[in-house]
Amino acid sequence: MMNTITSSSSSTFLLTFTSTTTNSPSPSSNITKTNSHPSRTIFCRTQKPSKNHLPFILHDALQSSGIDITHAKVAREGYVNEIEWLSEVERDSSICVNRKIDLARTVLFIGAEDDALVSHSSVPLPVSSFLERLDDLSMGFCSYYGSSLKASPEDFLGNLEKFCLVIRTGGIVDVLKTLCKKYEGLSLYVLIWLENAVDDSLLLKGFQRAGTNLPESRALYLHSVLTHRSGSAVMLSLIYSEILKMLRLWGLLKFDVEIYCPHDQVSLPKGYHKLKSKDSDQPHILTTQSLLVQILKNLKEAFWPFRYDPSRSLFLRAASAAKCISGPNTVEETAVVLSVPSAKAAQHRLERGVWTSVCLGDMRRALSASERLILLDYDLDELRDYSILLYHCGFYEESSHYLSQYRNSMISSLKRKRSSSKLKRLEDDAVEELKTRLNLILMEDSQTRPSNFRNSLENHSEPW
Repeated sequence: MMNTITSSSSSTFLLTFTSTTTNSPSPSSNITKTNSHPSRTIFCRTQKPSKNHLPFILHDALQSSGIDITHAKVAREGYVNEIEWLSEVERDSSICVNRKIDLARTVLFIGAEDDALVSHSSVPLPVSSFLERLDDLSMGFCSYYGSSLKASPEDFLGNLEKFCLVIRTGGIVDVLKTLCKKYEGLSLYVLIWLENAVDDSLLLKGFQRAGTNLPESRALYLHSVLTHRSGSAVMLSLIYSEILKMLRLWGLLKFDVEIYCPHDQVSLPKGYHKLKSKDSDQPHILTTQSLLVQILKNLKEAFWPFRYDPSRSLFLRAASAAKCISGPNTVEETAVVLSVPSAKAAQHRLERGVWTSVCLGDMRRALSASERLILLDYDLDELRDYSILLYHCGFYEESSHYLSQYRNSMISSLKRKRSSSKLKRLEDDAVEELKTRLNLILMEDSQTRPSNFRNSLENHSEPW
């Protein structure tokens, strides 16, 4: 089963589905049983009942088109159950502090939902199995460095860094090959043995930093990072903190540790003794909320289904595609015409279930990331971004609702007056233009749903 969301000339996304009828099993217990917390009746702040509240769109839209979203719904419920533990104190607590919310489980539920949305697998992502992998990492560290558990904090953290992260060898293998050529007595078999020894001792179970220039999607999901040993800085920080959490629970960590999460393109996260922290370290400390927000924003940006433009916010990129920004076409917009054949070919591959570059975007995962950010109740701008995604999908009434919520919340919270920033002025103007357009659309009869929204099978011609 496969589904895609494509773009039409009118900037409205058409949800088209190709499906095969299957008898989907009930949700697997390896997800439903992973939540060990007792039952609770606490509402997430953005989920408090309200007469003006509208449900999220993504799951209902897919289900109404014949797509089985059972596993996606279970994963979303698991995510919501976890973030219900987020008190104000928990939100601002470092990820190294013992907490009620299970961050690894929460992040795995994020991956489980997106996996269910795009793979249509008959079985859910095995969340419990990946949690066991994290536990195995902690056990592995104890096995390899058991003698250093009583060492000084610096030595302890140094060994943990060697175990967790890939250490650049600086071309050791090349040096050995040079020595082999220089000294004929050095057998090639010895060289091979040394090369394997280097790999076993230095690379061990380490993780490496993935490229940050439009990284592959697998670097943004915890289950993929655990599988491929490569991930973003925030994912590596999470894995580091989970190992520290287990060591602390086992009584093996006798001092307070903080994790330095780098903001540059290449550095790796590293732990340091909290007593030796400096004021300059504060911006690099991840809190529970900032980690979840950063993970979801990375996903939202990676799958944002509009042309990449680092000089504009995600909202402005979507507003530009909807022609909500006045002015002449930019060079980037003109270049879109030149890339139509390659984009069409890439879209055709997506329709056949073949993953392509994240540059093309994915409306499903952009919507799911936006919905989860709204549930976190972190930033009012998420309501605005979600609204314009719904506009592009043709859900005009729901788009208008969320945009009105955004505008009213901005007024009541006094978060931002008319800004002198050119970027903010453009965003404010685009919001007003979008609201005006939605009001006009909703004044017409039978326009609350896109006229070309359909659930039937559709055959697409070859792009070449």
